[in-house]
Amino acid sequence: MMRKNEKQPSQHQEASGGRPTDQRAGRPSQPVDSDRLQEPVYDRRLLRRLLRYGRPYALHIALAIGLIILAAFLDILGPYLTKIAVDRYIVPGNYEGLSVLVALYVGVLVASFSVRYIQVLLTQFIGQNIIYDLRQQIFNHLQRLHQQFFDRNPVGRLMTRVTSDVESLNQMFTQGIVMIFGDIFLILGIVGMMLSISTHLALWTFAVLPLLFFASFLFRKKVRAAYSQIRYWLARINAFLQERISGMSIVQLFNREAKDFQKFRDINWQHTRAYIKTIFYYALFYPAVELISATALAIIIFRGGWLIQTGGVTLGIVIAFIQYARMFFRPISDLSEKYNILQSAFASSERIFKLLDVQPAIVSPPDAFRKESLEGRIEFDNVSFAYQEELVLREVSFRIEPGMRVGVVGHTGAGKTTLIRLIGRFYDVQSGSVRVDGVDVRRWDLANLRRHMAIVLQDPFLFSGTVLENIRLGRREIPEERVKAVARLLNAHRFIEQLPGGYHFRIQERGTNLSMGQRQLISLVRALVGEPRILLLDEATANIDSESEALIQDALKQALKNRTALVIAHRLSTIQHMDQILVFHKGRLREAGTHQQLLKQRGIYFRLYQLQFQSPVAMKQSVS
Repeated sequence: MMRKNEKQPSQHQEASGGRPTDQRAGRPSQPVDSDRLQEPVYDRRLLRRLLRYGRPYALHIALAIGLIILAAFLDILGPYLTKIAVDRYIVPGNYEGLSVLVALYVGVLVASFSVRYIQVLLTQFIGQNIIYDLRQQIFNHLQRLHQQFFDRNPVGRLMTRVTSDVESLNQMFTQGIVMIFGDIFLILGIVGMMLSISTHLALWTFAVLPLLFFASFLFRKKVRAAYSQIRYWLARINAFLQERISGMSIVQLFNREAKDFQKFRDINWQHTRAYIKTIFYYALFYPAVELISATALAIIIFRGGWLIQTGGVTLGIVIAFIQYARMFFRPISDLSEKYNILQSAFASSERIFKLLDVQPAIVSPPDAFRKESLEGRIEFDNVSFAYQEELVLREVSFRIEPGMRVGVVGHTGAGKTTLIRLIGRFYDVQSGSVRVDGVDVRRWDLANLRRHMAIVLQDPFLFSGTVLENIRLGRREIPEERVKAVARLLNAHRFIEQLPGGYHFRIQERGTNLSMGQRQLISLVRALVGEPRILLLDEATANIDSESEALIQDALKQALKNRTALVIAHRLSTIQHMDQILVFHKGRLREAGTHQQLLKQRGIYFRLYQLQFQSPVAMKQSVS
């Protein structure tokens, strides 16, 4: 874990409008994954990009569109059959062929039901497969992103991308894009039928269309802005909830319940208010469409009745026009609902694509260096590094030979943990170089470099699963006997065997059903079971009681043989027997030597030792 004084970017910096610094250029940069869209959402551009995910299912999509067109054609046949029945059979009083026409009408209804049933199944299949592919891509992309990205972006925000934002796209693919084709073809078919039956009456009916287009334009403009706000505040809710739930013990310890409730109420109200805006616009739009539809029906009845008297149209035509008019405005209302879905999807896709467009800052070079067997030499050559503007490490140089055990000490914020992060290349230095086996870590293949090392942090992270799964971490080639042998070496086997189920005991999220010391022991076993050539320990024994620490110290003496080790510790007893000790102060390497050499220098290390061992007798014996 990074210390607070080491200038780790705040997780809320971006959400609160802060400007994190670009670690490569050393200058302020815009947040990489902002919830609030700074530019308009270009629907056409986003739509083209979204449609690329449908390419593997092009045949299924084509079939679905074909079924929708067929369903629209079947819907259009109904009013036309009604016109024939009225004009040809009912008005003349000729009922001989009416039964055949009724049977045909029923057949059309059954065919329409069957086609729509198959079409719905097909569109759901397409949508779910596309969303599956998209979620896979997002998760894979997140795993490749650099550490600084996660420093800047709260977990809740990223969870929103993978869950609710992706679900919005699911609705678009299953209820939006493909279904729009059905509405469009239905509208075009209705217009064509009305014009072919009676052009004069059709033109009178279409006189209300300018009002409809104007209402739709206003609705589209207002709803778009409202849905952008909904997505923004939803992400804020998720981020706030994730952080407060994770830190609930701190919230309760410092009596923050009332204040955090007030903060959540404010964020929740902003989300609710944005939603109320959309409800308000829908409450205006739908009645407006109904009013325009009623106006069109009134025109048909008034003009159609006058034309019947003059012989311009028949009663069947007027009845068919009334049915077509009602059918015409139904897909118009549906299109507004589809627009609702599309706007929500476009707002979500803009954020998803912003995430997918973030390029990993830490990647393997094209001609990456690889090595099957590592010597374990580590070199820092005039290294300076800053997470933001203030340097955490300043012109640091040292060399660790293969097999050496090196301890690192210093006050909080001195830059100790940063050493480990740079060796594993979780960050890149601003100046100087970090070399492993004489090769700059920026030239190494990342997977190959990290395969040769293991890191144990002060706050061990355990996943939900069994003890064995947490130790292996997917490395199934490691036999269970090897796991148990390492656990015995680190004195962890006894407590693991005492757990219900032993190595198959299921650990809860973050290991909450284990003590901190047990978690640390499992983390140590996980690090050593892969036989790393370089072992990096960051306060690995800080959370273990003195008795357990003594057992682990004996085990580590065996585990660290023939292995390069860098051990960060506040407890000087942990590193007294190291081959070399590095003393850091305010980002600089101030002292280096063995325990006895550093005590004789009577410098920073000596003062640290005095703070922990106050006995003058012990001091005298140690110095001598």
